[in-house]
Amino acid sequence: MPTRPDKVVLASGNAGKLAEIARILEDMDITVVPQSALGVSDADETGTTFVENALIKARHAVEATGLPAIADDSGICVDALDGRPGVYSARYAGPDATDASNIDRLLAELKGVPDEQRGAAFHCVACFVAPGMDEPVIGEGEWRGRILQERRGDGGFGYDPLFLVPELDRSSAELSPDEKNARSHRGKALAELSRKLHDIEWD
Repeated sequence: MPTRPDKVVLASGNAGKLAEIARILEDMDITVVPQSALGVSDADETGTTFVENALIKARHAVEATGLPAIADDSGICVDALDGRPGVYSARYAGPDATDASNIDRLLAELKGVPDEQRGAAFHCVACFVAPGMDEPVIGEGEWRGRILQERRGDGGFGYDPLFLVPELDRSSAELSPDEKNARSHRGKALAELSRKLHDIEWD
């Protein structure tokens, strides 16, 4: 059986992710440290799926630190674009893409597509990798909605201003952090990952 870790590296420098993951592991007495605090560089995300990219990031952090690591990968998949931008969501408008330029490209690609054909889903995979563990622990989450014709709201990040949450008739960028976390793909993936980590029979 694996030994329960007392410290885990988060393969990200995102403060919001750090707080969220620290919260779900709080009752396991596990300290979560961002990889930037340990001098770990970002991994090259060369995978073609969310699972592959999450594992690449986590394994990179494990190799650099010798500690267990948690990583996630996420993106938005648009029905009318056969699932694009998918794993390329963060760099959809090119290697130097910004949130604004990615949104502009998505709006341009969907120009003329009617509302009823603008279905989409955010996807997230979160994984835990530890030295000596045979298999990674993986959680996945999906958040379905629709792509708006124009931006709405000024909260969140990424594609949030374009993502309509149908049951609330608001964009993700118009939700409070608590409203978003209760529904989001990342919240669901981390909740599943947490359940699986709690179910492990640690030494």
